[in-house]
Amino acid sequence: KLIVAVEQDEIPRLKALYERGLQNNVPGLKLIGPKEIQAKEPFCRGLMALDSPYTGIVDYKQVALSYAEDFQEAGGTILTDFEVTNMEMAKESSSGSKDGLKYPIIIRNSKGEEISCGHLVTCAGLYSDRLSAISGCSPEPRIVPFRGDYLLLKPEKCYMVKGNIYPVPNPRFPFLGFHFTPRMDGSVWLGPNAVLAFKREGYKWFDFSAGDFLDAVTYSGLWKLVLRNLSYGLGEMYRACFLSAQVKELQKFIPEVTINDVLRGPAGVRAQALDSDGNLVDDFVFDGGSGELGSRI
Repeated sequence: KLIVAVEQDEIPRLKALYERGLQNNVPGLKLIGPKEIQAKEPFCRGLMALDSPYTGIVDYKQVALSYAEDFQEAGGTILTDFEVTNMEMAKESSSGSKDGLKYPIIIRNSKGEEISCGHLVTCAGLYSDRLSAISGCSPEPRIVPFRGDYLLLKPEKCYMVKGNIYPVPNPRFPFLGFHFTPRMDGSVWLGPNAVLAFKREGYKWFDFSAGDFLDAVTYSGLWKLVLRNLSYGLGEMYRACFLSAQVKELQKFIPEVTINDVLRGPAGVRAQALDSDGNLVDDFVFDGGSGELGSRI
């Protein structure tokens, strides 16, 4: 991965990122100049870049399937199509047997089926706050869904990108910005942007859920985030509507990219955790659907 500074005011942040990477023992990190940038990415332009040679990409579907196989081989059972709607503690067994409270947690789904367990760990992404509330815990921080729309480089133009090319993150803004991501199948994804999704699984422009929408827009944390980043948010909405505006962002890194070189691509939805003050709670950016894994800096 190259994290590329294209403006002078980005260089101090890039150097700070480099120092943090060294402190966290990220292997092989080094700062490089314009000529070295072009040696690694011939079509990329920048003033300075952070080179992270051990960052890579994977097919995360295969990773997940491998985890599942390991889990089942260890004696575990995987249930799919099991929408959890209720959790409660079982009452003490009248027989007083040792097994009476061995599996005290009862989990029920939307079909009325139930399973019992001794311990429960939830990891529900876009529905993690709701599952937390069902389990009797706090629904805070709240999940607010943001859709990220990607562009695709046309297949005949993929030669312009060899590896991951990222912008320097700006802590003043909540999202990373446009980047270039090669995929395992040889395609190159560009983006994403970040706009409020009107449904928690709103992967398409016109996906809408009244409940999900009201849940988001009535949350004070969202409005505080919006007001702090109003100009940035309006810019994201503008770029979402106009392809040329997205290409302009890409041209900061690869000037040769034109509107004729790209196609509209898939979208991911980010499960953004916000507290009531509008602060981002999670500290690790995941681009939904991109399947990226990299060195954490």
